[in-house]
Amino acid sequence: MDLEKHPAAPAAAAQLRASDADRDRIAQILADALAEGRLTAEEHSERLDSLYALKTVGELEVLVRDLPAPGGVHASPAYATPGPGGPVENVVAVCSSSARKGRWRPGAHTRAVSVMGDITIDLTEAVFEQQVTEINVTCVLGNVEVLVPENVTLRGYGSGVLGNFEVRGEGRGETDPQAPVVIVRGFALLGNIEARPRFGARLVDLALKLRKRLDG
Repeated sequence: MDLEKHPAAPAAAAQLRASDADRDRIAQILADALAEGRLTAEEHSERLDSLYALKTVGELEVLVRDLPAPGGVHASPAYATPGPGGPVENVVAVCSSSARKGRWRPGAHTRAVSVMGDITIDLTEAVFEQQVTEINVTCVLGNVEVLVPENVTLRGYGSGVLGNFEVRGEGRGETDPQAPVVIVRGFALLGNIEARPRFGARLVDLALKLRKRLDG
C-alpha cells in the first residue's frame, strides 16, 4: 500500500526523551489509523502498549512511520484538515480526562480523541461564531460526551465496534433556520460516544442573561 511516510526525526531530536505531548500526538495518529481501517484492533493495541514503554521521540516515530500524517492526502474525509474554515482544535485524553466547557468559542472543526480516557465537550454556554460546527470523535476504550443547548440543531453520523455511538435529540431546533448546527461524526471501539441536548439550556436564554449582566 502506498502510504505517506513520516519524515525521520533529526538525529538530535530523535534522542530526546519523549514528553506527554509527544505520546498524545502519536496516540492520536494511531487512533485515526484504527478508525480509517489502516490498523486492526490487535495491531492498534500492540502499538499502544509500546507507546508507553518507549522512551525517546525517535522510538515513538517508528510506531507511525507506515501511517499517514493527520490531514495528509490519504486521510479520511471525516478527519481531513479543513480549508478556509480555520484550524482544527484538538481535544485529547489518553488515560486521563479532558473537558471544554463554560463560556468558550468553539471553532468550526474540533477533533476529539479518547484512548482509555474521558472527554466532555459542553457547548451549552458556548459562543457560536459560525452556522455549522463539526466535532470529529475517535474513542477507544473511553467515553466522550457532547452537550448542546436544546434549541441547537444536532446531527450525528458514526458507528461503534463493540462500542456505542448515540446522538439523541436529532432534529430539535430545525424549525429555526437561524439556529446553529452541530454535527458529530464518530467511531467508537470498545468505547462510548454520546451527544445530546441539555434541556433548559437555550441559546436565546443565555444571550438575554449576558445582555442583562452587561446592562447592569
